[in-house]
Amino acid sequence: MRWLAQDCQPGDSLVFHYSGHGSRQKDYNKDELDGFDETICPLDHETEGPIIDDEINATIVRPLPRGAKLHAIIDSCYSGTVLDLPFVCKINSEEYKWEDQRIPTACYKGTSDGIALSFSACSDNQTSASTSAFSGKDVTGAMTSSFIQAVKNEPCLTYGRLLTAMGDAIPSLMPNDTDVIQEPQLSASETFDIFTKQFIL
Repeated sequence: MRWLAQDCQPGDSLVFHYSGHGSRQKDYNKDELDGFDETICPLDHETEGPIIDDEINATIVRPLPRGAKLHAIIDSCYSGTVLDLPFVCKINSEEYKWEDQRIPTACYKGTSDGIALSFSACSDNQTSASTSAFSGKDVTGAMTSSFIQAVKNEPCLTYGRLLTAMGDAIPSLMPNDTDVIQEPQLSASETFDIFTKQFIL
């Protein structure tokens, strides 16, 4: 993550993809509306600990300068606000609204005038599933699979269409015996019209 953000310049387009285990833990600095910090769990998390959303935000979100853009694709449990971006998009059919996640007493979680956007596998209180439906044999995250399918199948997607296509596809990728409810999320450093803004990495 440090390498990705290092020497970032106007005009740069950064992509961060994580597919793996995620968790959450008690929020000790009181900057989360739900009282939990979301985390990702790298291979050494049992000895070195997880990477919490505060650290991810400080490393790849806040350094983004004007004219730079970051897309994060996070396929893990409890990943809804794992970049701690200020706004989360809540969508229902063709209607949506941006929820303000900022807490007045907490530190600033936006960029340095750049744009950060995150697609995550599920909301902060949901788990995410794996599937072999996309590849036929190899197991991948259902969110990653639905993201790839949508981008391949529909050129010139808007952010809203991509989000709804992923949400529509995930149930068909789930194993028949699963009871996981998984709703992909979009969060951003600033609000915009998700049904007119074209998705471009």
